[in-house]
Amino acid sequence: MRKPVYLDYAATTPVDDRVAEAMMGCLTMAGNFANPASRSHMYGWKAEEAVEVARGELADLVAADPREIVWTSGATESNNLAIKGVAELERPSDVHFVTSLIEHKAVLDCFKHLESQGYKVTYLQPGRDGRVTADMVASALQPNTRLVSVMFVNNEIGVVNEIDAIARICREQGVLLHVDAAQAAGKIKIDVGELGADLMSFSAHKFYGPKGIGALYVRRKSQLKLAAQIHGGGHERGMRSGTLPTHQIVGMGAAAKIVGESLGEENARILWLRNRFLNGLCGLSGWQVNGSMDHRVAGNANVSFSGVDGEALLMSLRDLAVSTGSACTSFSVEPSYVLKVIGVSDALAHSSIRFSFGRYTTEDDVDFAAQTVCDTVSKLRGESSIASNPF
Repeated sequence: MRKPVYLDYAATTPVDDRVAEAMMGCLTMAGNFANPASRSHMYGWKAEEAVEVARGELADLVAADPREIVWTSGATESNNLAIKGVAELERPSDVHFVTSLIEHKAVLDCFKHLESQGYKVTYLQPGRDGRVTADMVASALQPNTRLVSVMFVNNEIGVVNEIDAIARICREQGVLLHVDAAQAAGKIKIDVGELGADLMSFSAHKFYGPKGIGALYVRRKSQLKLAAQIHGGGHERGMRSGTLPTHQIVGMGAAAKIVGESLGEENARILWLRNRFLNGLCGLSGWQVNGSMDHRVAGNANVSFSGVDGEALLMSLRDLAVSTGSACTSFSVEPSYVLKVIGVSDALAHSSIRFSFGRYTTEDDVDFAAQTVCDTVSKLRGESSIASNPF
């Protein structure tokens, strides 16, 4: 029996074999298993050294100083530490925050929590292209705005925001900028120094590393202090306590090094595959790609199909591992809030599928997927089967 073709790389990526091998070397008695905080013996020193090598590898991927990388359990924790870490050092009546309506739930729920504590938040609404622009941010700033939080790449529609221009506006106004870069790292070139963001969140499992490990970039020049969200032994310069998981950190570092060395070549191949898939749908009527095509990561195609029931479509695509949007909200039967915000109708939002491509996607995979989608949509519409683009 053929396994479904995996086209859900935006939800998570498989761990690269080279990453898994590096992690295996940090688990058993024969390997580098010790507590990196154990500084009284050689085992601890070796584990600490491995952690710092990995810190440097992630720093190299985003052109940061290794001292600006704080290990966390993933982008969700990084977002919480960045947003609440800034807010909780201020009185609610003294500060104002800006974010957008299409952020990941890990950001939106942080701000909803802050609002319940009395903080003021402005939510920006992107246009049909799904982009948050510098002009939108500039118009929302107030004299007491302390932090702007805007994602680099949207997790559902893959659209890239104007982070460089937004960062310039924030610097000019003396406002801190946090960027959720979970969907950007490993997909586009990131230079935190050039961008000028103060805080940036990362997650290893989005670029072929393990789940359960992430990082927060904290810009040293900003002299920024954060209120810790996890208290304990004072690890990570007091910003995030807890015994460091050497094997996961080593995995994230290895994944960052691999993706950094192959970024241009890999992106070009994935873009070609995505476009081949979309070309394969050209014989099918009544579909649209949601969000900007000009400002989009290579591996994302969020497509709406008119005239079909969304749940029936997803259930019928059993030979494809795809999703209707964020894996973090896949339990909901409501249409995607991201698509609704950018003006997609409820009917089309319900019949939207996120196809995301990655390192292990093949030409045969995308051809099979395009043909399967054409056949399935045609069948659900009661139409004759339509052959996909023969190339």
